Amino acid sequence: MKLRRWQFRCVEQALVKFRNEENHFLCLATPGAGKTVMAATLAQQLLELGMIDLVLCFSPSIIVSSDFQQALEAHTSSRMDGRLGSKGQSLTYQSMLSLEDAFWALFQTHRVLVIFDEIHHCAGDNLENANAWGQTIIQHIQGRAAYTIALTGTPWRSDRIPIALSSYCQHNKIRCDFIYGMAQAIQENVCRAPSITLVDNDRIIVKCGDTTEKYSSFAELLRLSDCSYQQLIDNDALIVYLLKQSSKKLMQIRKQHQNAGGLIVAASVDHAYKIATLLERHLGQRACVATYLDEDAHGTINSFRNSAQPWIISVGMVSEGTNIPRLRVCCHLTRVKTELHFRQVLGRVLRMGDIPGDSYLYLPAEPNLVEYANRVVEEIPESATIRRETMPNSDDEKPLAIKLQEQPHIEEITEIIFGNMPVGESQTNPDDPQPIHVSMLAQSYDTTINVFGRFRQELLQLHRLCARESSLM
Repeated sequence: MKLRRWQFRCVEQALVKFRNEENHFLCLATPGAGKTVMAATLAQQLLELGMIDLVLCFSPSIIVSSDFQQALEAHTSSRMDGRLGSKGQSLTYQSMLSLEDAFWALFQTHRVLVIFDEIHHCAGDNLENANAWGQTIIQHIQGRAAYTIALTGTPWRSDRIPIALSSYCQHNKIRCDFIYGMAQAIQENVCRAPSITLVDNDRIIVKCGDTTEKYSSFAELLRLSDCSYQQLIDNDALIVYLLKQSSKKLMQIRKQHQNAGGLIVAASVDHAYKIATLLERHLGQRACVATYLDEDAHGTINSFRNSAQPWIISVGMVSEGTNIPRLRVCCHLTRVKTELHFRQVLGRVLRMGDIPGDSYLYLPAEPNLVEYANRVVEEIPESATIRRETMPNSDDEKPLAIKLQEQPHIEEITEIIFGNMPVGESQTNPDDPQPIHVSMLAQSYDTTINVFGRFRQELLQLHRLCARESSLM
């Protein structure tokens, strides 16, 4: 396989650094640029040069781990299944916690290259501030591996803990050995230019018991009412509108490229199946659903990747690293509102693949998400586009409402209606600055996303145990 120019340059720079007796390399490349192929090529060359004996790769999910195994086997012409006679193994970060001493003893007897995909999942520059995966790296890999290469497209963490194996310069900016940004990737036709549509509503009615409140935007609703973002994205009217706009664009693309696909990122398993039902009921389109609780989510994603199905709905599965080049449109309906997650979701539709054209992201105009979208456009003003779209509210249509559940001690919000509100009845000036609210779920993203069923429960239990032990010390 012929390397892209950036991949060739990155491999060359890593080899130069390793030959100069430095053993760690950090590559920052925009999501969708092809980090997997680059790392597999580096592994191949290190094996051919006789600089390593084995290759280990750790990544955040089974689907990405499988993709890495296939890439490593294709480039090295060797098995990477971890069995006798293989040249290495591709594993998930979750599996680190169950590896036995015999596995880690390989670092004493062999020269090992370790590849860390999406290294930002591993936190800590010492055992005191490290998460479970960061602790494992410090205890078993750092200073023991012959060489390590870390890959990321989003080099920061929501909790601001240092990323494992990384060094920082002034203003807490991470020091990278190689950087390949989104602007350059779009210019070189490696990634698609993003088109982002922010959907809002200027006539929102919220009923709380006997009282009725009116709001002129989602930002105002979330700032001044007891309505949560989860309740907003669970609203049928909003879901259906976003689905219609996303589907309209996808169907336009599929007229020329029949296998173009769309991704819907949902907030929960129940939410995903609700979206699937609404998609079929209102648009007559079926979607496959892949969640972290599914026994064969890996198979579902692979089947979708190799098919011409229009839609896949994901919960904690197709967020980062997953390679489905035919994805062109994404509908963002997850409650996770970190910039890291926003960029990783956007990255799923940036891969160029064999279908030319731009990528399209549709999402609610929630203040955090609006800020992240604006930052993307600021980075690539010549390529990216952003627009705000207001949901129509027709006098002829029956107002759409949902029932919302609150804690017993809080007055229950019974309905949110996207209806008609006379001009001038807004509760506040819509031009006033909107403060940004970061939810607890968003803050805990790094410990919950992309974690499969039984591993997810074990990991959360481990974090609670560590927290209790720390409080007793």
